[in-house]
Amino acid sequence: MSDLDLNSDLAEGFGVWRLGDDEALLEVVTSANVACGFHAGDASTMRKVCAVAARRGVAVGAQVSYRDLAGFGRRFIEVDPVELADEVLYQIGALQAFAAAAGTRVSYVKPHGALYNATVHHAVQAGAVVDGVRAFGDLPVLGLPGSTLLASAEKAGLEPVEEAFADRGYTPEGTLVPRSSPDALLTSADQVVERALRLASDGELVAVDGTVLRVSARSLCLHGDTEGAVDLARAVRSALDARGVTLAPFAAQTP
Repeated sequence: MSDLDLNSDLAEGFGVWRLGDDEALLEVVTSANVACGFHAGDASTMRKVCAVAARRGVAVGAQVSYRDLAGFGRRFIEVDPVELADEVLYQIGALQAFAAAAGTRVSYVKPHGALYNATVHHAVQAGAVVDGVRAFGDLPVLGLPGSTLLASAEKAGLEPVEEAFADRGYTPEGTLVPRSSPDALLTSADQVVERALRLASDGELVAVDGTVLRVSARSLCLHGDTEGAVDLARAVRSALDARGVTLAPFAAQTP
């Protein structure tokens, strides 16, 4: 059994609208992908999540997105790469202010939603995300194994970190099934737990058509907006603990 990080998308409320149970998930995960205000999140939500993460020893990551609150960042936008790099830098910097106030720091960067999927193959946007990260500093980049994003990050001298998803369907090519497909999400606790255990023990995932995929992921994502997300996350953590998997952040947290 290898060491494994558990990450989840947090701080995705906005104003009076709330999504997910951030505090409960911060008792389970080891890394928090914090929304930075472009697809979700606001100042108070970001600060609260950073404060709780710092108290619990959870690494804080910037979940950067297209500027798309109305679409929750799940719509592709053909944005100018210079503008995209600047907006990535802006989001990391905003989160860093709240992380520093909580006595921690932004430890890594992960794109969200449509930007995450676009940077699997879109070289220009992948490069823009990496340019934005590099402008801030030397931060690891979390993404899909084999993606253009991780290749671009490595070429730029940043640490690429591969992740897998406990609750998302995979195509035979190793990409995520589109959210519009009925196979996009795994909602059964048994399925999600089996996915996590197989990844940790064998480095394998099973695609929606039964294809077995080899994956060397260092981090496992548990979505915070999936129905029953907290119970699923607790079940995964309990199962991994019982198998002797060491759960810890992949990124340093020291300010």
